[in-house]
Amino acid sequence: MSISGHHQKGNKKPFPLESLLMPQVPRGNFLYLQEEKQRIQLKKFLLHRMFLVATIQANIEKKEIAEYYEQTFQSILKHHLGEAVTGLLLIYPTSMLHILESSNGTLFQILLDYLEHERNDEEFLIQNLKIIVISHNIPMRMFMQWHVSVIKVPVMYLDDVTQSQSLKEVITDFLTQTHKLALHFFRTVKVGTKGPGDNLHQVAPDLLLPEQIIKYLVKSEELMDPNTFISMYNKPIHITLDSEIVWPAPSYF
Repeated sequence: MSISGHHQKGNKKPFPLESLLMPQVPRGNFLYLQEEKQRIQLKKFLLHRMFLVATIQANIEKKEIAEYYEQTFQSILKHHLGEAVTGLLLIYPTSMLHILESSNGTLFQILLDYLEHERNDEEFLIQNLKIIVISHNIPMRMFMQWHVSVIKVPVMYLDDVTQSQSLKEVITDFLTQTHKLALHFFRTVKVGTKGPGDNLHQVAPDLLLPEQIIKYLVKSEELMDPNTFISMYNKPIHITLDSEIVWPAPSYF
């Protein structure tokens, strides 16, 4: 009994020590890492952030603008797979500032919907829409939901910076100020709450952009309108490689 027991113990193979000492390096590729990053952040698509400015009709009910975008968001999500829209819509007396966060396809459909109204409706409530910048593949949302704030009280400003600054400087100040405002929402507004609403001029008056800056950007011819942007987006890119260029030019007999 003791001999057979000793023999059975002797037949057990010891667990190799090398397997404990060898580092377990995960095998993967860049695509796997990107997909895993998106899965951790609970995102199905890459997120993008778009900054828009436009003029609005002076006599329009401000709630009509908010209702238009809400219906547009719902319609897009029903017919096109994409991320939900979050962001901030600031409605001034005669202009608006809109920050949108969503997937590329959703943002593209929002611009297409605007163009359709612009072509078919001569007195559409939103006019002269301009794209300031689109930030691609943002790591996280700055807004947990979509907020609307009507700036009812006019804000007094000592000077008009658009008269002394270049377009590049105005855009830099614009982006700096809007990111500060977005950061304020990210830190103070909890998920599911309504937010400051129409009292934003009282809660964070120093973070509000002057309406004169928005009007200045709307009139700028250097900024892209949705029609030009979509035309460039759909335009095929032809790249000529160095290997395709031969000198002297080949001759055929």
